[in-house]
Amino acid sequence: MRVLENCKPERVFYYFEEICKIPHGSGNTKGISDYLAGFAREMGLSCVQDEMNNVVIYKPASPGYENAPTVILQGHMDMVCEKKPGSDHDFMKDGLQLRVLDGYVSASGTTLGGDDGIALAYGLALLESRDLPHPPLELVCTVDEEIGLLGAEGLDCSVLKGRRMINLDSESEDCMWISCAGGLCAVSRIPVQWTEAEGEKARVRIFGLLGGHSGAEIDKKRANANILMGRFLYELQETVDYEMISLAGGSKDNAIPREAECRLLFGPGMLESAVKFAAKFQKELREEYLGSDEGLSVEVLPEGEGNAQVLHPVSREKVLFYLMEIPNGIQKMSGTIENLVETSTNLGILELSREELLASSGVRSSVEAARDALGDKIQYLTEFLGGECQITGAYPAWEYRKDSPLRDKMASVYQELYGRPLNVAAVHAGLECGIFYKKLEGLDCVSLGPNMKDIHTSEEKLDIASVERVWNYLVRVLAELKE
Repeated sequence: MRVLENCKPERVFYYFEEICKIPHGSGNTKGISDYLAGFAREMGLSCVQDEMNNVVIYKPASPGYENAPTVILQGHMDMVCEKKPGSDHDFMKDGLQLRVLDGYVSASGTTLGGDDGIALAYGLALLESRDLPHPPLELVCTVDEEIGLLGAEGLDCSVLKGRRMINLDSESEDCMWISCAGGLCAVSRIPVQWTEAEGEKARVRIFGLLGGHSGAEIDKKRANANILMGRFLYELQETVDYEMISLAGGSKDNAIPREAECRLLFGPGMLESAVKFAAKFQKELREEYLGSDEGLSVEVLPEGEGNAQVLHPVSREKVLFYLMEIPNGIQKMSGTIENLVETSTNLGILELSREELLASSGVRSSVEAARDALGDKIQYLTEFLGGECQITGAYPAWEYRKDSPLRDKMASVYQELYGRPLNVAAVHAGLECGIFYKKLEGLDCVSLGPNMKDIHTSEEKLDIASVERVWNYLVRVLAELKE
């Protein structure tokens, strides 16, 4: 039985459910790419599927629109794969378990991938239609957006004729985005050494944080579990002697970490003091993050006595120094656009192995020099501690275009449909629009999408009624783009 069969618009939700059956996390997009190419063959539409698995599907204009300029519809195939603790969902092979509650679609215990599966669903429903008026369409479906906009960067844009593009990777129906931040990924690797020690073992967990998208939700100043773990370990050593056995937190540099965990080794009589400190630390954090993360928890769980490999004292101090000094969160607000974050960074991944501490930060800025300077700062900190920092996945900001006929037309259509002005804004999140803007000379581009909540978390929800309203709006816009 189809979970979304009674949701309108029916064909959009039909394709969204089909997409959700196919595993399509970042780096695992071959299946969804083949599905899209197969759809094109079944519909008798021309299609390009490149070596990266990017897919472009072409649909001729409807009667009367043959001379209208081509419109590009664009979204990405991959989703962020996050799940609740205890979930046995395997993102490499399992489809999502969808559910409908209180007007929202979500997935049981996992991210939904509405970011950006709903873009593909809109596109397929439009390509399938036989009675909707529209210009020539090019549906561009890219891979690996969530790990550095890799598909857009690698796409040969000579296959595209259009110079008007509607990106469908936004999460608020009453807001049309017209510029976005650029970004990069800074991956630090700091060598560590180990020694043998004996004592009482315990597991420390920081959990229950809201998390969220490291661009769209960074302005909400939500707690980062990796940063809090660094604070905990630093402050704990002022009270309790301990050694560090393991450390890990987060799994995506573009998601604010909701959990972090470490295992520690305590000397005689120290564990009870650590438990008391954790309770005090939790109380202080709940007060500090009142209004965002007051439900966070800090716990210390005994694991018995024994021997263990622990970080050498010098390596432990390097780890603590890094965690206390690494930039995180909002670094600067825009001086020209009110309430817009200009520059930020998110320590999204923390992994301590036998060889090294690996830490990955997602850096964003609408100012390229500020983006690069923040990457340099992380690199300098890493090298100061004897490590190496690799800067990867740099992508450009999408610059505001003063003259935009597409933006003006879409704002006019919105006013006519709903009797209120459309909010036109810049966004701190990274979008593929910046790459296409650089590659396609003269590109006129906007970004829109239906209402979604808590993307990049296991609480992600897609507003059913909003999906229908955006569909109706999109259909009306395409009908108006005859010239």
